[in-house]
Amino acid sequence: MKVGGTLRVPGDKSVSHRALMLAALADGTSTVRGLLASDDVKSTAAVLRGLGVPVPGVTPGEIVVRGVGRRGLRAPAADLDCGNSGTTARLMSGVLAASAFPSRLTGDASLSRRPMQRVARPLQAMGAHIAFEGGDGLPMTIRGGALQGLTWFSETASAQVKSAILLAGLVADVPVEVHEPAATRDHTERMLRARGVDVRTDELCVTLVPAGRLDAADTEVPGDPSSATFFAALAALAQQGSIEIEYVCVNPSRAGAFHVLSRMGARLGYEDARDAGGEPVARLVVSPRQLAGVTIEPGEVPSLIDELPVLACVAARATGETRVTGAAELRVKESDRIATIVSNLRAVGADAEELPDGFVVRGGEQPLRGRIETKGDHRIAMAFGVLGALDGNAIEVDDRACVAVSYPDFWSDLDRVRR
Repeated sequence: MKVGGTLRVPGDKSVSHRALMLAALADGTSTVRGLLASDDVKSTAAVLRGLGVPVPGVTPGEIVVRGVGRRGLRAPAADLDCGNSGTTARLMSGVLAASAFPSRLTGDASLSRRPMQRVARPLQAMGAHIAFEGGDGLPMTIRGGALQGLTWFSETASAQVKSAILLAGLVADVPVEVHEPAATRDHTERMLRARGVDVRTDELCVTLVPAGRLDAADTEVPGDPSSATFFAALAALAQQGSIEIEYVCVNPSRAGAFHVLSRMGARLGYEDARDAGGEPVARLVVSPRQLAGVTIEPGEVPSLIDELPVLACVAARATGETRVTGAAELRVKESDRIATIVSNLRAVGADAEELPDGFVVRGGEQPLRGRIETKGDHRIAMAFGVLGALDGNAIEVDDRACVAVSYPDFWSDLDRVRR
């Protein structure tokens, strides 16, 4: 298979969520360009509207958000539906924990099974009242108000938990300090600093000093590195050609998959590297070369957790064995991604083995054919879409539409770069 062409993947999902939330809480008006127009980001916009913020419809074009200030949110008249978005539920929990009214967060069946106690515990330690109606997931009712400062030692490396604590400290105007077991993505810290908030990072410790205000700021959302990885993987697996991916976020806390593809042997380079609103961006140029299996260590996992499904599919075509450990967090994503990755690789004829906290994939050259079950998980659908695009493979994806969560135009872009 030959690949070619230039594309710009949708805006980064993590940055899109945070751009809307911070614009809503700011004093003043923010212009946001390049938002990811996906179901998850629309869930964040809908929750903010339910809290009285006049957020326009989500579009990749330019939107203007008139902030209501850190204390300007209004009590919702109905449940706040987070859809399938864990980022919406967890980050907004921090905001709502410091807001002087009750809120009830709900979500779809998949999100309702995902763990929320991990974010509730530190917020409760700050003084918020949080109640669950069944176990560890949504629905969750938050009765917020005046909070106290917090020093928190996270058991799990989670940017969402860290961000919820930082946002709670921001809105409550109290100091917070988060110690992580491993470095996680740092978009919240970067974006808060760009808006005048004193956020300090010292290795695995992040501290927010009470700000008094949150300045409005314009944002041009860079391309999502998770989405870009699917096309970097396709180019790495091709027989000839190259793909250029424009204006991609290459934040070191998100670029782990690019480093792994390079380590496997792909030709991957950054061009036109620069800073945009606190985030490093670049144009990615990727072309094929013989790939070899690698070991992905636990310390690398936070920087590529969402890209592990497609890296597993790349490993199915690399020489030798690829082993991933320290990725137990995959079991509480949109699906149990460890089980889903391995069962689907086996279903199409690849050699894969499930580990308690990861997986092993042994590469081969035989045609891969069969039907995969996505479990409604967008990243599983796209990962196996890449594998199915290779010459000789015939892979049917049971739910192609689920990619709308993060990349609505994925299938058309995949067709466009194949030659």
